[in-house]
Amino acid sequence: HFLYNTLASAQYLTRSDPPRADEMLGNLITYLRHSLPRTDDSLSTLGEELERARAYLDILKIRMGARLNLQIEVPDDFKPLPFPAMMLQTLVENAIKHGLEPKPGGGTIWILARHGESGIAVTVADDGQGFSEHGSGTGIGLKNVRERLGLAYGTDASLSIVANFPSGVAATISLPARTGIGALDV
Repeated sequence: HFLYNTLASAQYLTRSDPPRADEMLGNLITYLRHSLPRTDDSLSTLGEELERARAYLDILKIRMGARLNLQIEVPDDFKPLPFPAMMLQTLVENAIKHGLEPKPGGGTIWILARHGESGIAVTVADDGQGFSEHGSGTGIGLKNVRERLGLAYGTDASLSIVANFPSGVAATISLPARTGIGALDV
């Protein structure tokens, strides 16, 4: 749906606002470039995953306008660190779909990275709808993130999901300091 909606929006914008259409298509190219399978089997980095998420959010910002605000606080020295592919994207998509899209007036998404207890913690938070017994999701995306973390890192990594104050949800992926290539001095 995302791809079709983005292309339809870009098509409309080519007639009504060509510079914004160009911006949207540029973001789509960045998103797709980071989404295609890798041929060299190299690990992704937090920086690459952040670029994909940012391209996705910039597309949605064009579509949602003032309903979507974004704040990113990821130190530059964290960007080269190994990070599992598509996990950040899953958290960002959940924040949009379940948090901000259904909320009248929209809201803000925060992407934060910091030193955790024994490594790095990357959080995607929103001030959207929050938890609800009428949740529209199946939980498959978050289940996949948990399973992939377990397979890659065992009990050294985790995904935690908590209520964000005063509204919304915060999801945090915690990874060990040493994750294969590179290391985080904690």
